[in-house]
Amino acid sequence: MNKVYLIGNLTRDPELSTTNSGVSVCRFSVAVSRRFANADGTRETDFFNVTAWRNTADICSRFLKKGSKVAVNGSIQTRNFERQDGTKGFAVDIIADEVEFLTRSESNGESGEGNSAGGMSTSGNGMGSAPVADLQPVDDNLPF
Repeated sequence: MNKVYLIGNLTRDPELSTTNSGVSVCRFSVAVSRRFANADGTRETDFFNVTAWRNTADICSRFLKKGSKVAVNGSIQTRNFERQDGTKGFAVDIIADEVEFLTRSESNGESGEGNSAGGMSTSGNGMGSAPVADLQPVDDNLPF
């Protein structure tokens, strides 16, 4: 089974583009802190490239920005490529099935980082036929 769950912050604004056939694709990078500190007592950070497709891509590009906190549910995809200088490279990408926006929105009167859609999530199945994205606000009054 190829499944990954990440929680972190965007390191740059999302980039939205479309394929030749008109399918939306959104790319962004997420910084994720490791669970434990290293020998020096500092927690290292890993950086992951994330790709979202179709409605999930449209929603991510609309509501996310650099610094937004997100939870990404998806799969790992690897690829080989050749650089302009002829050397070969290897890349690991996360293909997002769902992206949950964890940064609170300033529009609801609470402090937050920008105008991202706090408490909302997208759902889709990445490359396949994606259902309409489902945005569901989180109820802050729940006891858990």
